[in-house]
Parts: sequence; structure tokens; C-alpha cells
Amino acid sequence: MKQPTQANAVQQPIANQKRVIIVGATSGIGLTLAEHYLAAGHLVGLTGRNESVLRRMQDKYLGTAYIEPMDVTKPILAAAQLDNMILAMQGADIIIVNAGVGFIDKSLGWEKQQLTIETNVLGFSSICSAAAKYFIQKKSGHLVGISSIASLAGSDATPSYAASKAYVSNYLAGLRKKFIKMKLSIQVTDILPGFVDTPMGQSKQRFWVVSTDKAANQIIRAIEKNKKLAYISKRWRLIAWLMKILPDWIYNRI
Repeated sequence: MKQPTQANAVQQPIANQKRVIIVGATSGIGLTLAEHYLAAGHLVGLTGRNESVLRRMQDKYLGTAYIEPMDVTKPILAAAQLDNMILAMQGADIIIVNAGVGFIDKSLGWEKQQLTIETNVLGFSSICSAAAKYFIQKKSGHLVGISSIASLAGSDATPSYAASKAYVSNYLAGLRKKFIKMKLSIQVTDILPGFVDTPMGQSKQRFWVVSTDKAANQIIRAIEKNKKLAYISKRWRLIAWLMKILPDWIYNRI
């Protein structure tokens, strides 16, 4: 298997330089996170299906950007590619699993639901499992998963998406419990964004919309603080609380 590519020029390392891998870094939150980490001088591995974006990022950040075209709907290959990138970067401190899709499709068409499950469930699980095995071997690390505020309840407009994001949050919770029982210094952070101004988040009924820049800043702060869970933006914590106490007769009318 070919090695993830890196530009030839090498920058001087910064103090406390981290090795960060972002799975799903060619658009939206993932791309902005990559920009922030790279601009701060960290070593960053970027994966995604859009190879032209990966090449552009590599050219922009000479010496600190590693790239690897990846499609998480091919889970076995994607997990091997993650292992390959870790090897090429000589390790990883933080692995952020951001790859995901979502569709508003009230017709319940199977094609979009299948892609959602293949990406958000199978692909996510494959990458997280590979990341977890690496961190267990290393005995330290930080695994970050991008779930959604949609994970808190079922959705009539996007049932497979909401269900897949509930899976993401529960999978992360299970890994966190596993690491604690193993007494390992491995952090797990579950990120639950609300509406973020990305191509995927274009619902007509959006509110409290934040830019990808603001979302990335809040996510990075949550990672730095070793947060177990973080709502993006923070005000969505109120919605989460309301969802827990909302009677069914109100919830079913939303």
C-alpha cells in the first residue's frame, strides 16, 4: 500500500506540537478543523474523497500536511489506510472521525439511507475500531467523534441520519467505558453540533446556525479540555435538556 504523501519542505516544530488525523477533512467542519490545526503549526493527516482539496491543502501547508484519499464506505480499506497514515506520521495524538453524510428524504428512499448507514455507521465503526486499537497499544491518545444534536431523538425527515448519529454517540460511550476499565489514559470526546453552515446543513428550518470557523474553535477547545461531550454551539445544551423532559404529545408535533 502506498504511503500517505507529504510535501518535501519541512517546517520547524512548535512547542507542544500535536499529530492530528482528521478523517473526513475535505469540506465543512473537517476542512476547517484541518485549517486551524495546520495554521497553528501542528502535524495534520487529512483524509477524504476529494483528492483535489487534499492536494491544495498539502501545497498550502508544506511539510506539516499529510494526505490520504479515503472512502469510509470501503471500511476494511479505510481502516488499513488509517493505520498506514499513523505509520507515515510516526504516530498520532488525536484522531477526529468527522466523515459523515445526511439527507432530508421523507420518501424513505433506500439508496440515501443505505449510503447514510454505510458512512455513518459502518465506516465510522471501522475507523474508530482501528483508532482504538492503536491508542490501546500506545496506552494514550484522544479519540473524537462528530455526532449531532439529531442523535437525541428520532426524526421523521431524516430517520436514518438521526439513528446513525445516536449510534455514533453510543459507540463512543462504549469505547470510553472500555478505556476506563482498562485504566488507560485515552480520552474520548463526543461532539454534538446543531446547525452549522455547511453544504450538508441546509435545512430550511435552521436556527442558531454557526459558521464552520466558530464550530471548529469550540471543538478544538473541547478537545483541549478533554471534554466528554460538547454541544456546538453551547446553547444546544438547552435543547438537549428539553428533549429529555418533553412529553410525547409535544415531541410528535414538532
